[in-house]
Amino acid sequence: MTDHVDVLIVGAGLSGIGAAYRLQERAPGRSYAVLEQRDAIGGTWDLFRYPGVRSDSDMYTLSFPFEPWTHPKAIADGADIRQYLENTAAKHGIADKIRFGRRVSTAEWSSDTATWTVTSTLSDGSSETVTANFLYLCSGYYSYDEGYTPDFPGLDSYEGDLVHPQFWPEDLDHAGKNVVVIGSGATAITLLPSMAQDAAKVTMLQRTPTYVLSQPGSDPVANLAKRFLPKQLVHNVARLRYAVMTVGFYMFCRAFPRVARAILLGLTGKSMPGVDRASLKPPYNPWDQRLCVVPGGDLYKAVRQGKADIVTDRIAEFTPKGVALQSGEHLDADIVVTATGLKLVALGQIDVTIDGTKVDPHELYTYKGQMFSGVPNLAWCVGYTNASWTLRADLTWKYVADYLNHLDANGYAYGIPDPTADFGHDERLLDLNSGYIARADELLPRSGARTPWKVRQNWFLDTWDAKHTDLDEDMIWVRTADLPAARAEVV
Repeated sequence: MTDHVDVLIVGAGLSGIGAAYRLQERAPGRSYAVLEQRDAIGGTWDLFRYPGVRSDSDMYTLSFPFEPWTHPKAIADGADIRQYLENTAAKHGIADKIRFGRRVSTAEWSSDTATWTVTSTLSDGSSETVTANFLYLCSGYYSYDEGYTPDFPGLDSYEGDLVHPQFWPEDLDHAGKNVVVIGSGATAITLLPSMAQDAAKVTMLQRTPTYVLSQPGSDPVANLAKRFLPKQLVHNVARLRYAVMTVGFYMFCRAFPRVARAILLGLTGKSMPGVDRASLKPPYNPWDQRLCVVPGGDLYKAVRQGKADIVTDRIAEFTPKGVALQSGEHLDADIVVTATGLKLVALGQIDVTIDGTKVDPHELYTYKGQMFSGVPNLAWCVGYTNASWTLRADLTWKYVADYLNHLDANGYAYGIPDPTADFGHDERLLDLNSGYIARADELLPRSGARTPWKVRQNWFLDTWDAKHTDLDEDMIWVRTADLPAARAEVV
C-alpha cells in the first residue's frame, strides 16, 4: 500500500506533536501524517517508566508555547507530561493524523519526482510505503531499542535483579531491598530519592560526581497568577522568565567557571553536610556536562535522612551478591540499576538514500540547526543541551513551515543546503563532554564554525536569527517547472 502526503513527520512525541501544530498553524494547506513506532503518544515520556521519572527542566519551557502548562508542578512527573501531550494532540486534531506501530526503516529521495519514499515495518512484519515531498524527523537522537551498559567484569555472576532505567519492569518490587544505582546523571539523581522512600537503602555509585542544583518543584507566583490572569499570558511570561534564567545561568557558568563552580559546590555542600566532599566535586567545569536539577532538594533530603548515600569509586567486579569496588569495599545489592547512559543514533536509525546513494550522517554538516548539506527537503528536530529541548524545537517547527511556504511562493519543488559551502572547521553537534555524546562522535552529523552551519547552544541568538533568517542563504533551489516530469509535459 502506498499513499502520499505533503509532509511526513516521524515521531509522535513532544517534537512530532509540536511540528504538526506549527504546520497546521503556519502552512495549513499542506497534508501531513505522523508515523510512530510505538502504540501510544508521548515518545520519551511513554518509553521511560522508572520510579520518579520527571522532567529535568521546568515545564514552562519544556511544554508547548501555544498550549499553556496549567499543572501546579513546575518540574513535572512523567505521567503528567504524557497526559499533557495526549490532551494537546487530541485538542488540535493531531491525534487523528498519527499512524501507530510504524517503524521507519528506509527513506529514499528521488530528484526526478521531488519526493521521499518512506518504508515502515509494522508489528505483524508487513511493510507500508508513504511518499512525501518533505520529510521531518522528530524522533530525537537516542535509541529506543537499547541503552548503554558498560561491560562490567563478572556481570554474569550477579544473582540479583539487573535493570536499565530505559526498560523498567512493571513488576519490579524494590520495597525493603538494598538497591545500587550506578551512575550520576539525571536518571540516577531522579531514581535515588524516589526508590529511597520504600527501599531498605539506596546507594548511588558514581565514578564521577555531577553538578546539581536544587530548584523549587512548583512556582507559587505562576500558580497564583493563574487564578486571576489568562492562562496563556501567565504561561508566556513564565516561559520567558525561565528561559532567561536558564540560558543566563549557563552563560554565567561558561564565562566565569571558577565562580560558578564555587557557588554550586557551596550550595551542595551545605545541603549534604554528611557526605564526603570528594563525592560532590566534579573534575570538570559547570556545563562541560549537563547540570542536573533537583526539585525541592529531594536528593539532599534522602541523603540527610539516611535513606540513601553516595559512593564515589570504580567497579572492580560484580559478585553474586552485589558490587565489589576498587577501594576494597563491597556494596550488597538485591537490585542493581545501570543508569549508565543512552545510546545515541543519527536520523532515527533510518537508512537514507539520495538518488540511489546512501547517506553517511557523519559526513553531513548541519544547516540552521535542522537541515543538512546536500540533503533535499529533510529536517531533523534537535533541541538544546543547555536548556529545554522545546526552546529550540519550536524554532525549527516554525522554520520548516516557513520553508514550505517559501517553496510555494517561488515555484520551487525542493531546496538543498549547499554541500560546497564554506562550513569552517568541524565542531561537535552537541556541545558537551558527556560520555554518551563522546561515544557517538563518529556517528552524528557535524557542526560548522560559521553561520548558517554552526549549531549554537544560545536561545537568545537563535531567536534573533529565526526572526531575520534568510531562507535563500547557502541554499540551492530547484523549480517545479524544471523537474523531468514537468519538462516532459511541456514537450
